[in-house]
Amino acid sequence: MRLPVEPKLPDLPVRSVAEMGLKELERVRLILRGGSVIDWRRLHFRNRDEVDRFLRLCGLDLTHPEDEAWARLVLSDAVEYLRRTFSYRVADVVARPAEVHDLFLFASGVKEPHRFRRIACIVLKCMHVVQHIEGRDLLFRLAVSEADLSRMATAKVNGVLAEAREKGLPILDYSPSVKTRESLITKLLAKKENVAAQVYDKTRFRIVTPTRADIIPVLYFLTQRLFPFNFLVPGQTENTLLPFKSLLHEFPHFRAHAHELHLDPDFEDREGGGGNEFSGSGYRVLNFVVDVPLRLDEWLPPRELDRRERKGRIGFTLVEFQMLDVRTSELNERGENAHARYKQRQKLRVLRRLSRGLVVPRGEDPPGEAE
Repeated sequence: MRLPVEPKLPDLPVRSVAEMGLKELERVRLILRGGSVIDWRRLHFRNRDEVDRFLRLCGLDLTHPEDEAWARLVLSDAVEYLRRTFSYRVADVVARPAEVHDLFLFASGVKEPHRFRRIACIVLKCMHVVQHIEGRDLLFRLAVSEADLSRMATAKVNGVLAEAREKGLPILDYSPSVKTRESLITKLLAKKENVAAQVYDKTRFRIVTPTRADIIPVLYFLTQRLFPFNFLVPGQTENTLLPFKSLLHEFPHFRAHAHELHLDPDFEDREGGGGNEFSGSGYRVLNFVVDVPLRLDEWLPPRELDRRERKGRIGFTLVEFQMLDVRTSELNERGENAHARYKQRQKLRVLRRLSRGLVVPRGEDPPGEAE
């Protein structure tokens, strides 16, 4: 008998911006910045139920022996890595906790002894990486196509966004899109990196809210119902719409947590970061990419025929989210910001790269002559 394809998540009320605290602020900031939890110093879970809900969001229901065994295997891999590579002394209470949930509570500083907070954080960071490696490896071993993964992810995202609307979250419109083969080729040819570079937005969702501030509760809801906050793909966020410091100015209750943040409030100002080189100078958007976890039980061989040494059941597929308010959406379609102009600038870059030192297609501008 197979496990449920997706663990059931307990229902939670929608959290407004006014009800958000440090935990929510850190998770939202991680996405706005395009950062990584590997740089975090602690977690913010308050009790076992919160941890259990998070694990279910990751695709793990530890009431099932198979999932419990898998979580323990990932934990043992992480501990072994730390001991072998860095000679870390990982205490048994962390290496073999009574419950996997305890690791998260240690790392959050709510479970005693508190001296295990740091090592629990380090172990969880390594587990995060091991789980991603295993998820990618699983996709190579199963006969599941990118089209199948895209359909599964689209159905999952559509379900969560429909639920968000039913709960009254401020979503005016949302729509999925999948890049055509021609668009993929053009994008790869336009990249400064090599032609085999990763394409992150094969499957993309565009979400439009009434106001810029409405993006925050919708964004946080996605981290509660769709993807764990730590599954954000670092370095792939384009945020020209909602600077983090603007949250501290617009919502005074957030300022009370400024001294508790993993990174100081001025970090984004020092780090900088540009937008898409083909976008117009006035284009504003929040784009980010996540690894959406997918249970692949239906693609696994029957248990009696499953000869895999490692029994992971969770794969990942990349989904890009584009979030903006309705006013910004309208402005983004005017003048140089218009999508047609964007595509024109991208195609010109590709033409220049392809034709450098070679012939130019009739009717096209030679490289370097026209913009």
